[in-house]
Amino acid sequence: MAPPPQIDIRDLTLDELRAELAAMEERPFRAVQIFDWLYKRRAARFEDFSSLSKALREKLAARIAFRLPELADKLSSPDGTTRFLFRLADGGHIESVLIPAGRRLTVCLSTQVGCRFACAFCASGKHGFKRDLRPSEIIGQVLFLETALGRDLTNYVFMGMGEPLDNWTNVEKAISIMNTPEGLGIAARRMTVSTAGFLSAFKRLEALDLQINLSISLHAVTDRLRDRLMPINRRFPLEELVAAAESYIRAGGRMITLEYIVIRGLNDSLDDADGLAGIARRLRAKVNLIAYSKVEGAAFETPAEADIARFRRWLEERKVNTLVRLSKGADIAAACGQLAGRFLDKAGPPPAGRKP
Repeated sequence: MAPPPQIDIRDLTLDELRAELAAMEERPFRAVQIFDWLYKRRAARFEDFSSLSKALREKLAARIAFRLPELADKLSSPDGTTRFLFRLADGGHIESVLIPAGRRLTVCLSTQVGCRFACAFCASGKHGFKRDLRPSEIIGQVLFLETALGRDLTNYVFMGMGEPLDNWTNVEKAISIMNTPEGLGIAARRMTVSTAGFLSAFKRLEALDLQINLSISLHAVTDRLRDRLMPINRRFPLEELVAAAESYIRAGGRMITLEYIVIRGLNDSLDDADGLAGIARRLRAKVNLIAYSKVEGAAFETPAEADIARFRRWLEERKVNTLVRLSKGADIAAACGQLAGRFLDKAGPPPAGRKP
């Protein structure tokens, strides 16, 4: 009889690991010891789990695997931003970005290889959707970077390649492992989930019942323009998105941030600013304004600093908390997915599956 296929140990939540141990006829309390070796002591092989018997370590090694993303490239900018390209076990590539700001050191985490939603201004969807990341591949980005840096990060945003809510089952498990005291012990308020408006998973996000920050990629204040920029809007129109965000707030979620990429001559008028102010006031949300970063093949233009300043003033005059988020790392393929894009085509066409 063939042995069961190996699973990655970091794909398992604490309760799942307890169940796995029970299936191996081992005592479930060992799960806490194993989590301690994985996430506190950062052990990378079962041989290092010295508090476990040799027999149990051998059983684990036969049934469960260790995998971490492999660093394929690293680009650093003088502004402190560092972009990491990781190669996965199946040859796929994803990116993580470190963004320093004062005492804060934020990591932008990918949740999918590619993206199925193909926003017009984004590089992640240009090469199609390949697959979802497993919890171990999401957490692996954190473990690799914190080990390489020799320090913990301060903030964790699920805002890299992919749509986090489209892969919510795996993202939720990754958040659970990151948040639990036996795991990485990261406070929920230090984590942010970003979405382009994938409403099918909003209720599950509410049900998570953690004080996780929610960031909504808005980028347009009319369905007509949002349909053009973000095809997901045809499935989940703007009013449905705003209503779902209101429900999230009522359920006890933290303050929502509206991300708004300003594109010259397209969504930067004062009428656009009025519409954005209305949505922000309705949601009691703060607004991050981001100047569009050039993406190869996209016929959009970066706005002038004066136009961004005018747009910001208009929002602030309407009592909207507004921040101009500086575009960092422009010299190291600033837009999400650009660095991985050179490798994605090598993986072949995207598999058949759901459509946005």
